Amino acid sequence: MIDHISLKVSDVTRSKEFYAKALEPIGYKVHMEMPEWNVVGMGADRPDFWLHGNECKQATHVSFVANSKAEVEGFHKAALEAGGKDNGAPGYRKEYSPGFYGAFVHDPDGHNIEVVFHDPNPTM
Repeated sequence: MIDHISLKVSDVTRSKEFYAKALEPIGYKVHMEMPEWNVVGMGADRPDFWLHGNECKQATHVSFVANSKAEVEGFHKAALEAGGKDNGAPGYRKEYSPGFYGAFVHDPDGHNIEVVFHDPNPTM
């Protein structure tokens, strides 16, 4: 079980604004800001996703769980509106698993951000 994840970003303010909009549909918000360390903590109930404003040298993949297909769709729309680049529109991906419904977006630093709903009753 993962307690939290830290992501290095090139501009913590730009990334905070992007993620605040992109992850709002799944209940994420900014919980903590530590400007003296160039760090922002986000999450639904507690900060479990941390942005560290350092030099970003390599893209990473992060996946968040959604509670519905609507949340996946909301993430994709919000992320694109916040300046993300489409890397896979919302939809079922049976090659991953039968009920895998997800969407993918590249953030401002090129990180591949995914939100997935594991649908117990897929209607492919």
